Amino acid sequence: MLSKNENMVMAAVYSLCDGTEGCLVSPIDILSVMPAKHKVNREKLDDILNALKCDGYFDLIQSERKGEKMYVINLKENGFAYKRTAKQKQRDVTFKIFLAFIGAFATFIFGLILKGLFN
Repeated sequence: MLSKNENMVMAAVYSLCDGTEGCLVSPIDILSVMPAKHKVNREKLDDILNALKCDGYFDLIQSERKGEKMYVINLKENGFAYKRTAKQKQRDVTFKIFLAFIGAFATFIFGLILKGLFN
């Protein structure tokens, strides 16, 4: 399970790769795609990218181009399945909320029936 920051970085990397196997991006590219209110600094970005690499989402090679740090990212199986996994997680949460409402409604009806029987 990814943390909030890891999830944001992985979503940014996935969108920058744009359905291809890999991409060449700079830290500025990744940070510019992320939401404005949850910015991550460059040092933390390196740590998050290395953690995602260790989790098997992509291969990561760090290089420099004209003095600017660049990342060569090649998505792995977990990286390609990221969007599908995120959608499945959202469906699971929605289903659990729906199930909680059904349970609350059934409990309310059952309470009314018991109240009617014992009054």
